[in-house]
Amino acid sequence: MKSMDIRKRILTATVIVAVVLVAAPVRVGAQELSVGGDLVSSYVWRGAYCGGVSVQPALSFLAGGFSLTAWGSVGFTSPSYVDEFDFTLGYSIGGLNLALTDYWFAYRGDDDWLPDYFSYRSDETAHMFEATLAYDFGPLGLSWNTFFAGADFKVSDVGKRAFSTYIQASAPFKAGNCGLSLELGLTPWEGIYADKFNVVNVGIAGSKEIKVTESFTVPAFSKVIFNPAGRQTYFVFGISL
Repeated sequence: MKSMDIRKRILTATVIVAVVLVAAPVRVGAQELSVGGDLVSSYVWRGAYCGGVSVQPALSFLAGGFSLTAWGSVGFTSPSYVDEFDFTLGYSIGGLNLALTDYWFAYRGDDDWLPDYFSYRSDETAHMFEATLAYDFGPLGLSWNTFFAGADFKVSDVGKRAFSTYIQASAPFKAGNCGLSLELGLTPWEGIYADKFNVVNVGIAGSKEIKVTESFTVPAFSKVIFNPAGRQTYFVFGISL
């Protein structure tokens, strides 16, 4: 049964990649529909390991300064598979970005956790709702992200909402034909990222177009990530399509 499950997951991932390969932004009047995705060696989010090899499709609809994005992650390596499905409603004007995100997680493997997607009761939901305020100054980007509802509670005080918060500063720059970005992320108090104020993400990311043929290139990226709070480090490679 496990081998059959793995074959099904590989087939699913192959189909997703095939769809992404033929996808491209489509304009409809003043609106734009964008389809794409990433294939990553491991899924690391805000300094936390969330799964192994994963396919991460995305679908966005943009109109004016507003955007509605569906984003997912499908893991297909043992011993567990992480599934994630998020919706983000965003608004941008100048360098200012505002967003509301609904995160949903499930784990498939030896110890399945397959929550009801349509359950929103705080004591059983797998949804987490986050508000984001970000500003791009050009040489520096800052963002504040706080969970305000859903499955976000303190470990030290069961039942009390944590309002888990992640603050990040990023500084993009160029080196030759590569794009680079330095990242620093921290949490100001106890939550899902750490049990107190702590730095949870220190990293550098690089991106480059890899030439496949004379007329076809693939955007690729690598990230070196350190999590001082968790005393962990990760090296991630991915391609965007």
